Amino acid sequence: MKPTQKFMSLLVLLALGGCATLPTGPSVRVLPTPGKSFEAFMSEDAVCRQWASQLLGQDPQETADRNTATGAVVGTALGAGVGAALGAASGHAGTGAAIGGGTGLLFGTASGASSGQLYGMEAQRRYDNTYVQCMYSKGNQVPGTMRRVRTRNVAPPPPDMYPVPPDYYPAR
Repeated sequence: MKPTQKFMSLLVLLALGGCATLPTGPSVRVLPTPGKSFEAFMSEDAVCRQWASQLLGQDPQETADRNTATGAVVGTALGAGVGAALGAASGHAGTGAAIGGGTGLLFGTASGASSGQLYGMEAQRRYDNTYVQCMYSKGNQVPGTMRRVRTRNVAPPPPDMYPVPPDYYPAR
């Protein structure tokens, strides 16, 4: 495989990896209480989604995208600077800057995407908590936590010590 083919396949993998998105709404299931009309439930759902979005300030996916872009810009700038400095030592500052910028873009984007995913998941968790609180306050059924029952681990008692029967003779 030629170096350009390796680079292009790596670039395609990174591009496809960037297609993963966070949910655009709550990632928890809330059910209407028995007897509540579906229209009333949908109205409450819309109000709670709006309230959670307003309280959070921005979409979790926007947070992830912003961190990815920031990582790409910072990585490109740092890579170009380091590449130019190393290239100047060998008399090829322009080539060093280009290689460093490309490498910085690649690793900066990867680092920013990783950071963005973490911040996006945290924003999604806060959105879900706010949404669940709102839906619960309106009387809907929300997922609960299961109480973990702890059992004591008790060792079994030692076996009884029976003497060897009197008619036992080992085989010789």
